[in-house]
Amino acid sequence: MQAIRFRAQAELAGKVKVNLQQVRYPHYGRYLEEFVPGQVFVHPRAFTFFPAQMEAFARTYMQCNPLYLNDQYARSSGFAGLLASPQMVFNVVLSLGVQNDSEKAMANLGYYDAQYLRPVYRMDTIRSLTKVIERKERGAGKPGIVTIRTLGINQDDQVVLQYERKIMVAGQGDRPPTTPLPKATAMPAFPWVDEAEVALPDFPQSFASGLTGPNSYFEDFAVGEIIVHANGRTITDEHLSLTYAVGNTHPLHFDRVFSSGLSGKMSGDPIVYGGLVFAWLEGLASRDVSENSVWELGFTEGYHTQPCIGGDTVAALSRVLAAEDAPGGLGSKLGVVTFQLIGVKNISAAKALAEYGEDLFGKENDKKAMDKEKIDAKVFEIERRLLIRKRG
Repeated sequence: MQAIRFRAQAELAGKVKVNLQQVRYPHYGRYLEEFVPGQVFVHPRAFTFFPAQMEAFARTYMQCNPLYLNDQYARSSGFAGLLASPQMVFNVVLSLGVQNDSEKAMANLGYYDAQYLRPVYRMDTIRSLTKVIERKERGAGKPGIVTIRTLGINQDDQVVLQYERKIMVAGQGDRPPTTPLPKATAMPAFPWVDEAEVALPDFPQSFASGLTGPNSYFEDFAVGEIIVHANGRTITDEHLSLTYAVGNTHPLHFDRVFSSGLSGKMSGDPIVYGGLVFAWLEGLASRDVSENSVWELGFTEGYHTQPCIGGDTVAALSRVLAAEDAPGGLGSKLGVVTFQLIGVKNISAAKALAEYGEDLFGKENDKKAMDKEKIDAKVFEIERRLLIRKRG
């Protein structure tokens, strides 16, 4: 520590002349031309996972797995303590990158090949990096498609999460450029892990009983089964503050002046950040599919097919796509189940299934080629894999 005496604070505003020729307008994100394949963005700030935030996230998004709520259960399951929920990790890692990646994006087009590689515990600090993989231009005046890969890395330089996504980005036109990358002789390292292994603890011979529901063990899932989750969740203006709670800086999600100045169907009230919608849908499904899960392996082919705004009510359905024993010695007590998670809005899950039937589970982007109408009530689709306890 050092003690330094500064001069007394003086009032200066009236003595310094206003100079309207000396104004700057910092702005963030990037236009299409500013994404160069091979670039690596080291995102600012990082995020320490405080216990209160971890618990608040799990409860806000209605998650039922005791790994995120019950420290004793998490330790008895082999972990070093309470886990940050995968949804929180994903939302934080994505949001840290918005300032560089997508604060100028017109739309988030999809999530691909997301893999959770190791646990995040209380007081872990996660930073985020992104690499530009591809820039696809679609002609003069049209927005292009940028493919990026993002990493979440902990304080020990270990990758905890990696995923790919695509964003739609407009060209710069006659607008000033955004914040440039720092000058460097070489791009920072980007430790994406091909054919990654998952770092899991040594699980006990038997897990704690009586703290999870009875209907979400591996044996309870049959391929082809559709699970209609009972409850919906009405989203209020809480989403404005929840967006910034995970660090997302895109004004579309919390700035009504900005969002109402847009054209098209995005104009009006702020759009609910899609990561929050994903988290609520996952939470609505959790007591039916993931309450006995010991790990979220990841997800892919995820799309926000319609936006949500405050006042919308979302509901969820899951379809079982595959079920198999876990690899190696884990197979005696754990299995891997692949689910398709579907989100709808302003209609109950049961009514959506009755009204749309099997069309509810088809990819919305494929509907035109199949000469089918898109479903306006459908807001989300993704495939996810869970490592789930066996009943025995």
